[in-house]
Amino acid sequence: MDAENRTTAVADAPTKVAEVTGNTSRAYKFIKRVFDIVASALMTAICLVPMAVIALMIMVRDPGIPFYAHKRIGLNGKEISVFKFRTMRRGADALEDTLTSEQLEEYKREFKLRDDPRLIGYKKPGDGEHCFGAVLRRTSLDELPQLLNILKGDMSLVGPRPVLREELGKYYRAEEQRTLLSVKPGITGYWQTHGRNDSTYETGERQKLELYYVENQCLKLDIKILFKTISVVVHRGGTY
Repeated sequence: MDAENRTTAVADAPTKVAEVTGNTSRAYKFIKRVFDIVASALMTAICLVPMAVIALMIMVRDPGIPFYAHKRIGLNGKEISVFKFRTMRRGADALEDTLTSEQLEEYKREFKLRDDPRLIGYKKPGDGEHCFGAVLRRTSLDELPQLLNILKGDMSLVGPRPVLREELGKYYRAEEQRTLLSVKPGITGYWQTHGRNDSTYETGERQKLELYYVENQCLKLDIKILFKTISVVVHRGGTY
């Protein structure tokens, strides 16, 4: 995707949508929190059996605890533990021991890899698109445990993705950091649904999309993102 197309999501997005129910509206915040609680509670109940099956499949393929807690930065700079199903083999945190120098450099730039050899089921180059761990990520099933983060109040269904402290300092200026951390992070958001894999930190497009949401958040935009999320996951697009 060229630079012109990468910026289309921002350019075409509605402007000033936050004027009526924007990010300073108490009514909006209250409605969003109620919706988060009700929706996440219902989804947790519905997904209990599928989640148990996923956990068992992970343990069969790579014995160990099937869950993983990432330390990320949440609302107002508070450190939170973001829950996920484990998509990587045990020991994956030892980056220098598991990645080549080229892969390590890519990870340091974007904090992710396009073809990650640490994924469960990865055997040869290219498996990062098709192995068991990759499928969990592409379908967003690895994010299901974050429903517990929503119930705890650490996250919302819709918001910027929770970031590492290193990401925050490296890719956001001080004022942008305050803006980004003024809202709860989300399971899904504007960047995931309106960007693509080349909407990266290095191009600056990821920051633009994340900050666009924070500055324009409202119920209408949240609903659009939720419906867009379904489409993105079904068609295996976006940055999931």
